[in-house]
Amino acid sequence: MPELLDIKHLDAGYGRSQVLFGVSIAIPPRGGVAVLGRNGAGKSTLLKTIIGELPIWKGEVQFDGRGIKRRRTEERVRAGIGYVPQEHSVFARLSVRDNLAVGSLFHRDASAMDRVIGMFTKLGQRLDQPAGTLSGGERKMLAIARAMLGKPKLLLLDEPTEGVWIGVIEEITERLSELARDIAVIIVEQHLDLAMRVADHTHVLDRGRLALSGPSRELRADPRLLTYLAP
Repeated sequence: MPELLDIKHLDAGYGRSQVLFGVSIAIPPRGGVAVLGRNGAGKSTLLKTIIGELPIWKGEVQFDGRGIKRRRTEERVRAGIGYVPQEHSVFARLSVRDNLAVGSLFHRDASAMDRVIGMFTKLGQRLDQPAGTLSGGERKMLAIARAMLGKPKLLLLDEPTEGVWIGVIEEITERLSELARDIAVIIVEQHLDLAMRVADHTHVLDRGRLALSGPSRELRADPRLLTYLAP
């Protein structure tokens, strides 16, 4: 089965500061993939480069069999890449309903709206509520639901449980595990147990370079893992 996302020898960064060095990762069409590492290891930079917020300095990135190096962010979204950033993931002044409407701009489908509300039932109870008044966990759910309305083949999630109450973390974990049965999900997450539950495969970055890679069950038992995650 061909890879959905194929990253080869990727260099990227901010301004003149290089963050990623020769990163190569392949993502299958379905399943969860975790990207782990210390703060500053390059995890968020990787996601921002995939979605097009940061330029590809060197290397190749192919999505669904086509190079995306010169494609704008909105073109990548239309092609099937969804993105939930770590911060500012919802429009605080808009209602939950209007936030979801933004997600369906490219794919208007009433049944898709019903599906995401079915996945996150709390959102269905708050459709007319301003997004800025939601709890941290509810805002994360809204951001994921909005991204799903774009009908992505690949969903990028940057710290989806940061600042979220433990009870809601469990719900988000279950929903992401469900999504990973149908599409590809890349999750950057500090919550190790959550990441390993969602992800079949795990990649570990260390100072912008790929340090470990393999099936999540095997890496979970690898003593080197905690070495690369320790502050």
